[in-house]
Amino acid sequence: MPTYNKLVRDRIPEIIQSNGNKINTRILDEDEYKEELQLKLNEELQEYLEAMEDSHAVEELADMLELIYSLVEVHNSSFDELEEVRKEKRQVRGGFNERVYLIDVDD
Repeated sequence: MPTYNKLVRDRIPEIIQSNGNKINTRILDEDEYKEELQLKLNEELQEYLEAMEDSHAVEELADMLELIYSLVEVHNSSFDELEEVRKEKRQVRGGFNERVYLIDVDD
């Protein structure tokens, strides 16, 4: 019997049970939930960095985005507010589209 001890998407228990398997789960408290979301985001980042194909990379980015949606709520905010902060930062500091690589600064 494999042991996972990790946060999973909401429907994963249902999917596992539909295959005739028995599972053990528990609901995390708020502090545990935040910590597990952060761990899961790191896991998905590693999977993204290891992706060899664009389609796999996009899947991992989608997983990361889902985790970001959840983390925004944990931080008592909303995706709309996150998007506003992103837009403000882009307006003031720019994006990353021009591929600028800073080498050094002469003081």
